[in-house]
Amino acid sequence: MNERKIVPFFQRGDIGGLTYLITNNIVNYLIVISTLIYVCEWPEDMVYGYVIPAMSIGLLAGCLYYAWMGYKLSKETGRTDVTALPSGVSTPAMFVILYGVITPLHYALHDPQLEWAAATAACFIGGFVEFLGGFIGPWMKRKIPRAALLGTVAGIGFIWMATQGVFDILGDPMIGLPVLLVAAIGLFGGYLFPKKIPPLVVAIVGGIVYALALGRTTPDFSSVGFYFPNPVNSIQSLINGFAVVVPYLTIIIPVEIYNFIETMDNVEAANAAGDEYNVREAQFADGICTMISALFGGVVPNTVWLGHAGLKKSEAGIGYSVVSGIVLGFAGIFGLFSLLNSLVPPAICAITFLWCAVVMVAQAFKDNELKHYAAVGVAMVPSIADYLYTQVTGAVSAASDYAIAVEVQAMGLSDYSADFVQYLKDAGVMWNGVPAVKSGAIVVGILLGTMVTFIIDQKLDKVGITAFIGAVLSCFGFIHSAALGFYPISPFTIGYVICGVLAFVLHLGRDSWFKAPDDFDYV
Repeated sequence: MNERKIVPFFQRGDIGGLTYLITNNIVNYLIVISTLIYVCEWPEDMVYGYVIPAMSIGLLAGCLYYAWMGYKLSKETGRTDVTALPSGVSTPAMFVILYGVITPLHYALHDPQLEWAAATAACFIGGFVEFLGGFIGPWMKRKIPRAALLGTVAGIGFIWMATQGVFDILGDPMIGLPVLLVAAIGLFGGYLFPKKIPPLVVAIVGGIVYALALGRTTPDFSSVGFYFPNPVNSIQSLINGFAVVVPYLTIIIPVEIYNFIETMDNVEAANAAGDEYNVREAQFADGICTMISALFGGVVPNTVWLGHAGLKKSEAGIGYSVVSGIVLGFAGIFGLFSLLNSLVPPAICAITFLWCAVVMVAQAFKDNELKHYAAVGVAMVPSIADYLYTQVTGAVSAASDYAIAVEVQAMGLSDYSADFVQYLKDAGVMWNGVPAVKSGAIVVGILLGTMVTFIIDQKLDKVGITAFIGAVLSCFGFIHSAALGFYPISPFTIGYVICGVLAFVLHLGRDSWFKAPDDFDYV
């Protein structure tokens, strides 16, 4: 009897997988470092001593486990062409956590230790929600319209990632524009250099050399060392952070719901490409690795990445996942990201998250029917309120005037006096409704996108159900409120109830006095 063949540990195609996984994860790490140190003013010993090593430990665990899943699949099927699932820091979730949770915490608390505690608690809760996705993911995927979910995520990508990407690139045009051109030629044009070297890699490596030559960056080895976080300290900090992070559950839970549905979609895409992985096992792995990262002090969740089909086409196996995990793991533990951070200017990092954001927006439209494009567009809008809120309150705080307005723990509708709101309006700031939409913006986007999807599909009964769900969420402060609580006579609660009743009344008249043509086209 012939012995079944098993995928080689490392093969030529794994080189492309290494490039993909390491390059993009490095950029994510650099974004986390820059935001925490320069925006949130966290001390470097906290970032390099806890956050980055903890992220690396979680990522190492994920990469090794997905390589093990690939090995098991190869052994079970006798196939040598199995490709491991790509794993890494979730880019959309990273931006939402950084700018939707940690940055507001910074403006509210001005205490890096407490902010870190809350961020690790948020990460742990997020990992637990990801883990639950293994049980409830398929049900939620069936119930939440794709247009609402992808539209909300596209809004996050567009407003947080694409704008910051363009701003950083044009903030340093001598570096940003040439690097963007080379990267875009590969990313959007499909060109390759000899030996199939991606222009994105050339743009990043060449950009670093170019920045050094211009004197924009200088290598800094001062923070290179051994950083293995003490879990006793980080776990105690995590426990302290649970009470602080409660008002941000309306941000954390929805983004993690997106995260586990993204994992589901990406694993299903891998199955379609020929590698039949267990979706539930991958979701459990994501959640557990994220919780492990949080226990050591990490603040950003892990996920299965897009790109499995491309990696399979390039004949990547399982070795790229093992080597990537080890490289990124040791880079975090030995402080090498501090050196990289000194070498890579923001304009180069911006290339990757601009690309990710554009892909997210394009995917939201590509993966939906043409008739649902309106729902995608509506779902994108609430994220703008989140962005406006953060920028305006940050600017006001920096300018000192009305700084008391942002000295609150839970930011939201009830935190502003009429005088403050009128002050902003008189200055021409588009502020009416912004704090209300900011509070639970992700959920609001999903609700609005869901309602528009069902309207387009002429299912007014489901519109009514969605509106009543909105009323319940608003009643308990999950949306439109500064903090969780009981708000039965909130204007938002009442408004959603009225919408639900109207939708059901109109639904009852669908066969008599309230009709729509089957072939109606709103465009």
